[in-house]
Amino acid sequence: MAEDNQEKATTQHSPDQTALELLKFIVETTGYGKGTSTAGFHAKGPRSSDEYTDALFELFDRCRAAVRKQPGK
Repeated sequence: MAEDNQEKATTQHSPDQTALELLKFIVETTGYGKGTSTAGFHAKGPRSSDEYTDALFELFDRCRAAVRKQPGK
């Protein structure tokens, strides 16, 4: 019985941990916040480290809101 409780504790994630995993997935797959150019269209250029950090915090807030959102609302 104690093993079952330990297994549940290690497999369950807090909403913030889930939001962080979602953020990592989005950043790795899309290059979010890096300001890259595609198909002849040029972005503003590379962001400063402060702008990039702010963009990541904003994305994390959006991920937290999405994770905590109640189904059907």
